Amino acid sequence: MRHRIGGRQFGLPSDQRRALLKGLVRSLLIYKKIETTETRAKDVRSIAEKLVTRAKNDDSVHARRIVRRYIGGHSADDEDVIKELFTVIAPSFRDRPGGYTRMARVGTRRGDGAPLVILELATD
Repeated sequence: MRHRIGGRQFGLPSDQRRALLKGLVRSLLIYKKIETTETRAKDVRSIAEKLVTRAKNDDSVHARRIVRRYIGGHSADDEDVIKELFTVIAPSFRDRPGGYTRMARVGTRRGDGAPLVILELATD
């Protein structure tokens, strides 16, 4: 039974699933917009919103370490992403109580008909 077990499996082992979601979250924070399937976007959205909330409400070393779990943190590029999240992205959502991302449907994937969406940071 799968009672109280959240998240989707995507047909992947847990380590590959975590790597997929981390990569998508990292890409979303770097490029501010990604195109992916609807189910992946729904999982990425929840992670990204929690990271933005963490960065918005808490600027401690501990908060940066928690964010580093999802972004990486082993290279200078990863540190730049974390720094941008805490100094640029999170302050831009200071007056917004939630809903930091926006999903827009763009059609279906040619190979398997999976619904595609654009997931972006809501900057308005």
